[in-house]
Amino acid sequence: MRIKILGPLVAQENSVSLTPSASKPRQVLSLLALNANRVISVATLIEEIWGDNPPRSSATTLQTYIFQLRRKLDAALARERRRTAKDVIVTRHGGYLLLAEPGDVDVHRFERLSNEARAAVDSGHDSLASDLFTQALSLWNGPPLVDVQVGRILEPEVMRLTEARIGAMEGRLTARLRMGRHAELLSELTALTAQYPMHENLCAQFMIALHRSGRSWNALESYRKLRDTMIEELGLEPSPRLRRLHRAVLVGDPLLDSSEVADGLDFERHAIACSVPVQSCL
Repeated sequence: MRIKILGPLVAQENSVSLTPSASKPRQVLSLLALNANRVISVATLIEEIWGDNPPRSSATTLQTYIFQLRRKLDAALARERRRTAKDVIVTRHGGYLLLAEPGDVDVHRFERLSNEARAAVDSGHDSLASDLFTQALSLWNGPPLVDVQVGRILEPEVMRLTEARIGAMEGRLTARLRMGRHAELLSELTALTAQYPMHENLCAQFMIALHRSGRSWNALESYRKLRDTMIEELGLEPSPRLRRLHRAVLVGDPLLDSSEVADGLDFERHAIACSVPVQSCL
């Protein structure tokens, strides 16, 4: 079975679509897939579908949704003899679980690749990290579960995955900045900072890439835009870390050109290591 969550919901078995057309069975399948190989209680499934106002028939209706999913799966497994839908969508005491092999659900492949990429970054293998992050991000085809009506259980999962995607983008940018590939990142960072106008880490990476490309005035302008947006939308100033990076760009701190500096946090760490004011670090 192959299930895609990182974008529109897609489920297939033996090239046969298993994706339900009705909204509530889609929620059920999405929740089971996100938690593949773990039992999801009937109560949790009911809470996801109906919130605080489940109908009296909610448990029976949920069984109907499970039956519909299994019927589609049985049709896809018709040529197999070794298993049936009940071997895949399994009834457990008080709940259900979706049995899946490693890599069957795109979320799990994304998380595995992202973890491997972060380990590569920590080990100083930036080229490998960049490749792994690129593979992880290639699994995305839009916002997670973009065509699924999410309830109170799935909603925080969607938020978590959205943040994980941004984190993978940041990680790939970090690796490539350390590799000296700042010029080729400018168009991507232009789009990302427009999409996330108050994201300080992306702004910091954009500022560093611009500065290294001989466009320090654009780096200062990027900071000004973020600051104006934060003040207007939140009534807040940028963090001290980003303000220090801004000052470093103003004075042309040579530390900004270090291959070890790829974001505001890197800059701060190296500035502290110098044990002198950041504008004087060499």
